[in-house]
Amino acid sequence: MPIVMALALGLGACAVGPDYHRPSVAAPPKFKELEGWTQAEPAAEEPKGDWWAVFHDPLLDELEPMVAVSNQTVRQNFANYQEALAEVRVARSSLFPTIGITGSATRERSSSGSNVSNSSSSFATSRGRVFNSASLEGDVSWAPDLWGQVRRTIEENSASAEASQATLANATLSEQVTLATAVIDLRVTDANIDLLQRTVEQDKEYLRVVSDQQQAGTIPPSDLITARTQLEGSQSSLIALGVSRAQYEHAIAVLVGTNPEELNIAHSTALPVLPSIPVGVPSTLLQRRPDIAVAERQMAEENAAIGVAISAYYPSISLSGVAEFTQSPLAGLLNIRNYVWSLGADASQTIFDGGERSGKVAAARAAYDAALANYRGTVLTAFEDVENDLAGLRILAEQAKVLDAEVSDAARGARIALDEYQAGTVDYTTAATAQTTSLSAQETALSVQQTRLVDAVSLIGDLGGGWSAAELRDPRQAKCDPSSAARSPLHASR
Repeated sequence: MPIVMALALGLGACAVGPDYHRPSVAAPPKFKELEGWTQAEPAAEEPKGDWWAVFHDPLLDELEPMVAVSNQTVRQNFANYQEALAEVRVARSSLFPTIGITGSATRERSSSGSNVSNSSSSFATSRGRVFNSASLEGDVSWAPDLWGQVRRTIEENSASAEASQATLANATLSEQVTLATAVIDLRVTDANIDLLQRTVEQDKEYLRVVSDQQQAGTIPPSDLITARTQLEGSQSSLIALGVSRAQYEHAIAVLVGTNPEELNIAHSTALPVLPSIPVGVPSTLLQRRPDIAVAERQMAEENAAIGVAISAYYPSISLSGVAEFTQSPLAGLLNIRNYVWSLGADASQTIFDGGERSGKVAAARAAYDAALANYRGTVLTAFEDVENDLAGLRILAEQAKVLDAEVSDAARGARIALDEYQAGTVDYTTAATAQTTSLSAQETALSVQQTRLVDAVSLIGDLGGGWSAAELRDPRQAKCDPSSAARSPLHASR
């Protein structure tokens, strides 16, 4: 027995399978679309924490914090993370011995012909004697982790828990980005409603002018029909925007965990402010993107699984010990004369398994290779996302400048065409076309502004928002206790 204990202690530091090392990923020195953007420094004012504040929109400031508290997707991922932490505790328990205690008591009656003498633990009756007996047993069992199977399992479950934590951060960021996009869409819809309301008023003025000229007999009746049709088309488009606005409002309610009928958002004429976002070097994405952290932790998890699979090639050893008191009759149960003990050790080794172990090792290595490819693919996709956002913001900024001039010219052209129509120098088709061109230019400008705002939100999300991989806790040190859970906004909302 002492030899086995010494062997267990001597080999306790051994853990079969490969140790994990984060693989290198080629990162370009700068983003292709970085020209014209500020390169962020470690202490720069890039979005952190409440990143939505850079848009200076009161509705965003009010609703975004609710996502981390009440959004059901975030709640689901929070529960998954708590489950993963519990699995780490389960895995850690295998490092320690199992201690148990068993007690039993028996009361029995002998036949009346029995000649057993009377004692404090039995008494005679006319039909026989009744005896009391009991036993008390304690047992200890322990399977020393000679080959590191338990430690690799802990490593595997810890990486899984960290992946769940990063998944929670990713889900929170994703839902916050979705909410910001929905709010922008709602605000742009309100701006379109304002635009169409002004257009309806202008069309009413056009119809009044045409009606006056038609009554004077200076224009053909078709001009009146055309003016009326244009007004009715504007009114129809204005009414249709109500559907889009209601859908955006309902989507926002669901994102913040509220029933759609309970949330009413007032009409606003102000659009969110387009922020100036400093952008760091590409390598910072490896620390700032929670989805990259998820992929990297999944890779660490699969690496540990290789060690778990390899440990099956080695023998398993378990130690056990039993100490027991037993006595009949009951008196004197804990007397040293009633004490018995035993120690034992078991060892087992699989000799032939038809390739099962080698198959599991091969499967674990293939799973790691797949996780590695997923990690590198996630990094490449992250670079692509940021480049797309930067390209969109740069190109649309140029388009917005041209559109500003177009909107101004189109509005001036519509006014001139109306004056010329009233003077009789052009027909109504020319005036109506100029009005339609002005409306189309303003709608396009709003659409471009909407896309620029959405691209800015997307860029913040693709840069990782206010998240950093340094925030990942070591699950082996984390505890699922009420005090730590109470610090979570998710727990506080329950």
